[in-house]
Amino acid sequence: MTYTTGPKNMITDVAGLKVGNASDAALKSGSTVLLGDAPFTASVHVMGGGPGTRETDLLAPDKTVQQVDALVLSGGSAFGLDACSGVADGLRAQGRGFAIGNVTVPIVPGAIVFDLINGGDKAWEVNPYPALGRAALANAARDFALGSHGAGTGAMAARHKGGLGSASVILPDGTTVGALVVVNALGSVTTPGDRHFWAAPFEMGDEFGGLGPDPKGGYTGPEPSLKEQAMGLHAQQGANTTIAIVATDAPLSKPQCHRLAVNAHDGMARAIVPAHTPLDGDLVFGVSTSTAASVDHAGYAPIGAAAATCLARAIARAVYEATPEPGDLIATYR
Repeated sequence: MTYTTGPKNMITDVAGLKVGNASDAALKSGSTVLLGDAPFTASVHVMGGGPGTRETDLLAPDKTVQQVDALVLSGGSAFGLDACSGVADGLRAQGRGFAIGNVTVPIVPGAIVFDLINGGDKAWEVNPYPALGRAALANAARDFALGSHGAGTGAMAARHKGGLGSASVILPDGTTVGALVVVNALGSVTTPGDRHFWAAPFEMGDEFGGLGPDPKGGYTGPEPSLKEQAMGLHAQQGANTTIAIVATDAPLSKPQCHRLAVNAHDGMARAIVPAHTPLDGDLVFGVSTSTAASVDHAGYAPIGAAAATCLARAIARAVYEATPEPGDLIATYR
């Protein structure tokens, strides 16, 4: 069966979605927002042991709220959750949000990665993340930068600088599926030797170098973490997370969006070794932009499979597209 990427090979190939980035080079951090032309159905699934989140409880399939106005991915650890407040303030100024009487309340769930020890200047007096969130909202567009931008600005994986990644695929029936991810993992995205990506079997074209799978094989894990050495931390201290969004224009119910997030975690495990550790906050949001009647189980199956493949590719692209900056603690892949 033939699959193709979307025109941009990014999550914004899903109609109705925009992405905005905002970064602070001195801080070595930033924020990223996923914005819909209209509210969209969303859910979430967490498989890491140390997540940092805002308003994710309301995304459970049994909770009343069905749609949200935006999703935020941010650096800054717990401080970065305030990027959601900046986005909410910006949306309120636009008159967007959940209508209650004569007021509107923007619904903006979010998740964060730990990038507080990455060579950046973190000696702020005023939390910078509300302003970064609002700036990311103002920058929301169909086109956006990958690698060392937005929430991926200061991210690091075990062996290479991390970053912001995205990918898309168009299914034979025309359905589009896309992924957006910030890679700041405990695990490695490359096999021992740091040349071949674990996600190589799923690469489309040469989107992350086209080197193909590692011909050696037989690996059970990566080499020691350069990230931990550079940060002066042990893994048990916990400074890791991969956070992602997978989206489709197929009509999915809220429970199906939850299942989409569950399926997408397979892609994370294909691209990062190890993934879903007690010391990561690994999390995936699942999104549908359609308000039509939801697909049946048979119609859903290829969408869930595509979400996993897209996320694996987006993770590799995040690291492949990272660029070096003064003060970095570890090197980029390229």
